[in-house]
Amino acid sequence: MRLWSIHPKYLDAIGLVALWRESLLAQKVLAGKTEGYRNHPQLERFKRHPFPQRAIAVYLEGIWRESKNRGYHLDARKIGEGRTKRKMPVARGQLVYEFELLKQKLTQRAHAKLEEICFMEKIECHPSFTEVLGEVEEWEKVKDNLLN
Repeated sequence: MRLWSIHPKYLDAIGLVALWRESLLAQKVLAGKTEGYRNHPQLERFKRHPFPQRAIAVYLEGIWRESKNRGYHLDARKIGEGRTKRKMPVARGQLVYEFELLKQKLTQRAHAKLEEICFMEKIECHPSFTEVLGEVEEWEKVKDNLLN
């Protein structure tokens, strides 16, 4: 499961659809409707939010909006009830790490998308997050080859 902190606009089509599916699974986990994935590290920041199910709904809405911008037809009815205006913090180091991870993935499957994002200097976070100073998040399972 990968719940990207970076803006979904950076993802290729495969990545965006995978994010949608994984976020729907996360929504079920946070609602207590699954046996597995309950302790998945990617869920930590949602669990820390005062309203986890509302936070994942806002997260899913951000993915849905990006899909709509691209002309995709994801089913918005699958997004849970309720919303929150309280954004989750994400460390700058986490955004940089995820951007490098994404570029590595795009090298293997989506060269055009890689070329589109390769030289971007400003990395935007997903709309449900707010960027704060800091390193890679403690819950991240870091691949050593991506650290500088």
